[in-house]
Amino acid sequence: MKTIEGKSFFCSWSGGKDSCLALYHAVQHGGVPKALFTMMTEEGERSRSHGLSTDVVEYQALSLKIPQVKRSASWETYEPVFLSAMREFKADGIKCGVFGDIDLAEHRQWVERVCEAAGIFPYEPLWRRERKALLEEFLNLGFKAMIISVKEGLLSRDFLGRIIDRQVIADMENAGIDASGEEGEYHTMVIDGPLFSFPIRLNQKEKVVHNGYCFLDVSVR
Repeated sequence: MKTIEGKSFFCSWSGGKDSCLALYHAVQHGGVPKALFTMMTEEGERSRSHGLSTDVVEYQALSLKIPQVKRSASWETYEPVFLSAMREFKADGIKCGVFGDIDLAEHRQWVERVCEAAGIFPYEPLWRRERKALLEEFLNLGFKAMIISVKEGLLSRDFLGRIIDRQVIADMENAGIDASGEEGEYHTMVIDGPLFSFPIRLNQKEKVVHNGYCFLDVSVR
């Protein structure tokens, strides 16, 4: 793997635990964060992957002290919009993109293809690491993440609003899912940790079902 030391980068930012841990590793290895890049829905009101409202992801960026860049797209226009943003990053002197993929080959292949097209080096610090070990590392470092969506039929809605800890991990495994959530079983929002300048306090609102997921709507207190 090429080094990221001394290189400016953007982080593909979902707001969840894997993108956050990837960001942490990039910083620890000497990378210089220039942007958190979040893809939003067509209306620009919620993040495309995790359904987080604009004010929530902006508050994460504020605590992390990293500028945020957002782009809006449908799933059909996602790739060209993503690619356009990366070319703008490259024009601004950003050399690397940081991604939180673990072991899904199709995700890695997509990242490598669009990065090559944009002339950006993809940095994947979590790639091929053992899933459970990454969860343990995330907790041991002191990060905190709230479960904000669950896939219907795989995980009970009772998990919504819970903070990931070892008991939650055990409960997920007892429910028959891989607690890493790498295949979309659930999604999280990181609310505190070593990169954050202050913890993010959330109000829990209604639960909304959309596209096979139950989302917990949250807002900043």
